[in-house]
Amino acid sequence: MDQESHRLQQACMASSAFRLAEDDVEFLRTDELRGVRLMLELLKPENVQQEQGIHSTIVVFGGSRIRERTQAESELAAAKKALEEDPSHTGLRQKMRIAERMLEKSVYYDHARDLGRLVSSTCQLDGRCEFVVITGGGPGVMEAANRGAHDVSAKSIGLNITLPHEQAPNPYITPELCFQFRYFAVRKMHFLMRAVALIAFPGGFGTLDELFEVLTLIQTKKTKRVPVILFGKKFWDELINWRFLVDEGVIGQDDLDLISYADTAQQAWDIIVAANRDLVKPA
Repeated sequence: MDQESHRLQQACMASSAFRLAEDDVEFLRTDELRGVRLMLELLKPENVQQEQGIHSTIVVFGGSRIRERTQAESELAAAKKALEEDPSHTGLRQKMRIAERMLEKSVYYDHARDLGRLVSSTCQLDGRCEFVVITGGGPGVMEAANRGAHDVSAKSIGLNITLPHEQAPNPYITPELCFQFRYFAVRKMHFLMRAVALIAFPGGFGTLDELFEVLTLIQTKKTKRVPVILFGKKFWDELINWRFLVDEGVIGQDDLDLISYADTAQQAWDIIVAANRDLVKPA
C-alpha cells in the first residue's frame, strides 16, 4: 500500500461513520435515537435489580429541602443573624419565617429515617429482598429513608435524575443500586414496577407530581392497587382539600379510599403489613 492509500485508509478508520454504533456516543444522543435511550433506561436498572435480588419495594417520596434538625437549626440561626443585621429587610424576615417552618418540618427527616430502618429490618433475608426502600436518590426526606436502610445494613435504591443544577446522590444509597436517569417518565416507571406501597412525605412540586401520577394510575387501573400513604396528616389536609374534589364531582367518594394517613413510622408500617401479609416473614 502506497503512502497516499495508507493516509486515506487511516482517515476512513478515524471517521465517526466507521465507529461501531454502540461506541458512537454522539450518534446515541441524536433525537432519532430517543426511543433507544428510553429502552436502555428501562432495561439497565431492571437488569441490575434482578441481579441484586430485588423483589418488592417501598417507595418514599418527599421534599429535598427538609433537613436534619441540626442543619435546620443552623439555617434558622443564620437567617436570624442576617435579619438582626438588617431588621427592615422584608425578604430576610420572610426567610427567617420559612427557616422556622423548616425547623418544625425537620421531624419528618427523623420519621423517614425511622421508616427506612423499620421496613428494611424485616424482609431482606436469604438473598431475597422484599420491601426495599426506593427514593429519588437526593437529599432531604429521600436521604433520610435511604439512611434508615443503611442504619440496619440493608439495601436501598436511589433513582437520581439529571437536572440543570447538579444533583449528587445521597451517600446512603447502596452503590450497586444508585441509578441516574435522563427521562422522568422512565424513572417513574421504575418507582412503580416493584412497589407494594408508596409513602408521600411533605414536599413540593416533585412530590406532588409523583403522588398525583400514582393516584391517577391506580384510579384508572393502569397499575395495581397498593397503599398510598400520606405521611403527616395535618400538612396534607391543609395542602389538599380532598372533600372539595368529591363535593365538586370531579372525583368519586370511593377515590378517597385510595389514600391512607400516617403520623409515625409504625402507623405506616402497620398499613403496609396489612396489605402485604404474604411478604412479611413471621417473627
